[in-house]
Formats: sequence, structure tokens, C-alpha cells
Amino acid sequence: MKIYLEVLLFIIGLFGVSVYINSQDIKPDKKSRKEARQAQMKTNYYVLDSILHSMRFVLEADFLQGKYGDRVSVPSTLNFIRVDGPKGVLQTGSNTRQGYNGVGGVTAEGNLDDYRITNDKKSLTTTVTFNLLTNLGTFDIFLRVSADNNANARISGTTSGKLTWVGHLVTLDNSRAFKGFTTY
Repeated sequence: MKIYLEVLLFIIGLFGVSVYINSQDIKPDKKSRKEARQAQMKTNYYVLDSILHSMRFVLEADFLQGKYGDRVSVPSTLNFIRVDGPKGVLQTGSNTRQGYNGVGGVTAEGNLDDYRITNDKKSLTTTVTFNLLTNLGTFDIFLRVSADNNANARISGTTSGKLTWVGHLVTLDNSRAFKGFTTY
């Protein structure tokens, strides 16, 4: 009987300790939150780096920005830069107008050339540069992606104008981008 009583008291004691521990509101301190955020950013950096090395991604633009910094909000399904192995697509579009490509803008499709990746582990950013050779001309693309998946791509061509796509990077399989007719 004494053993049963000791076991019962032991179980009640464990139950009381667990209730006491669970009743405390434990919040992570600022340092542990910062460390967790840094670990998440490093993981994101390596995932994005592998996506860029696979050459199967889409930069879906939320904004287009002119060379003087003026920004225009655009639909990301119609404004994108797609890289699919040795091929690439550069498209602008609008929900309100018809254009040469059927979606209110221009679609340039062609082959990639001189694809280079540069990593900056200190700032957790990756830079990709390449040329897109199309029937409309050659476009030089400078793409910069940060670990929080903010991406911007500066496009310049044979003219002095520059256009910047500002958005986020997704894998080719997860992209919602709609390609219009190729402009010739």
C-alpha cells in the first residue's frame, strides 16, 4: 500500500509541475528572435541560390520603374522575366489595353547568353547577369535577389532607355505568369 501511495504522489507531483510549466507565458527574447530570423534568411538565401543555378525561374514584377525612378504598379501575371534553361522571355502587359502581344504590351522571346551568378554571403544577396537575344534585339539583364525574396531586374537594350522590374522570384512550376503572343 505504501508503494502505491508513493507512486500516486509522484504522478500527482509530475502533473502539478507540468501544469505550472505550461501556465507560464514564455516569450522568446529579442536576441533569440534575431538569431531565428538570421537562420531563416540564410536558409532562404541558399534556396534562392539553388533556384537561380537551376535556371528555371520567373521574376514576377509588381512594379515597373523607369530610368528616372517613376514606378507603376503592374499585374505580376503579365509582367515578368522567365528563364527556362537556355531560353528566356521578357514581357510587359496591361489588363486594360491590347498590344502587340495580345495582353497590352510587348513579349520578347529568345536565347540566353553569358549567364553569370555572383553571390554575396555577407549581405545574403545573389546577382545574375545575362543577355537575352531576341528578334526585337539584345537585352542586357542585371537581376539582384535578396534573401527575403525581393528581386529587381534592370533591363537595358540597344537604346539608352532602361526599365526595372521590381517583384519576387518564383520557380517555373509555381509561376502564374501568362505569356502573350511573341512580338516580331
